Amino acid sequence: MKKIGILGGGQLGKMLLQAAANYPCTTYILEQDANCPAASLCHNFINGDITNYDDVMAFGKLVDVLTIEIENVNIEALEALEKQGLNIIPKVNVIKTIKNKIFQKQFYKDHQIPSPNFVVTNNIEEVKQNVSFLPAVHKIGEGGYDGKGVKIINTENDLLQAFNMPSVLEKKVDIAKEIAVMVAVDAKKTIAIYPPVEMVVDSYLNLLDYQISPVNLTQKILFKAEAIAYKIAQLFNSPGVFAIEMFIDTQGEVWVNETAPRVHNSGHHTIEASYCSQFDMLIRILLDYHLGNTIAKLPSAIVNIVGKETENGEATTLWMNDVLKLPYAFVHWYGKKTVKPGRKMGHITILGTDVADVTYKANVIKNILKTSA
Repeated sequence: MKKIGILGGGQLGKMLLQAAANYPCTTYILEQDANCPAASLCHNFINGDITNYDDVMAFGKLVDVLTIEIENVNIEALEALEKQGLNIIPKVNVIKTIKNKIFQKQFYKDHQIPSPNFVVTNNIEEVKQNVSFLPAVHKIGEGGYDGKGVKIINTENDLLQAFNMPSVLEKKVDIAKEIAVMVAVDAKKTIAIYPPVEMVVDSYLNLLDYQISPVNLTQKILFKAEAIAYKIAQLFNSPGVFAIEMFIDTQGEVWVNETAPRVHNSGHHTIEASYCSQFDMLIRILLDYHLGNTIAKLPSAIVNIVGKETENGEATTLWMNDVLKLPYAFVHWYGKKTVKPGRKMGHITILGTDVADVTYKANVIKNILKTSA
């Protein structure tokens, strides 16, 4: 059986392993935390640091194919392993480009992909030299995730929030909607696209609060978004599953925000709502099987279960039974031992008859989570 290695043992790794259980393969996880969400589901847990060259090199020699569940990995080790013939999905040059937001933005610019204008800054002084570029969004080049490493710089008064390290200062867009398109590519360069979803972002935490599928777009904007996603997938020239996040501005223009070279929060609904989930899709790609069916079965929504501002310590699930009473709700608890403000603890998928129905149900669940301790 083929040996699949996953760098990282968080919730994405856990859900990948749940999909892998349906296929003939042996799974390996590299992670420092022996209590991580994926630890109990893999065949082989290797305690190690995904950012450490030696740990990643040693891990790569154990498996036949390697993938990631987070971009913060040791690129030098992956490059060496790829040169030695290890099949890494997506290709290392794609991970390297996306991992660094400066490289990622330059990639869009070089290939005429519509993305907000940007300026590269190396320190706060360089941000101050670009006051005329405001309002803008400041994103650190590497290390940001789940809304961390992003600051809104509207005026000179906000400059003290800027990052004193290599970053991207990106022109702020007048956003009407935020959407995401999941794209799958196999080794034969066949491309399959999931229907776009609308993402509603928590403005305080700057991460996904809830999501609706299908997104309400005109046919023209829908075609434009799918064409952009398709083009990016072609340009990467690599197998894998990619999450392409976009802005629709108030004038109906489509702008690429960011891309993730992996399964993503914006595709979690596919577990229940699609014929082939994003996780099942990636396992198929890793095992060189035929791509799955991306058609949605029903309209859906996702509500993220996120640590509240006041939460620190042991995770509680007092809301669980109230949510499980609802016949349209599917709970995914990630199994993290402790909760802290803004930490993703799980998600709930909701199925319904139409967008209005799933939106209403999502708000019912959000109220249950809010009123439970």
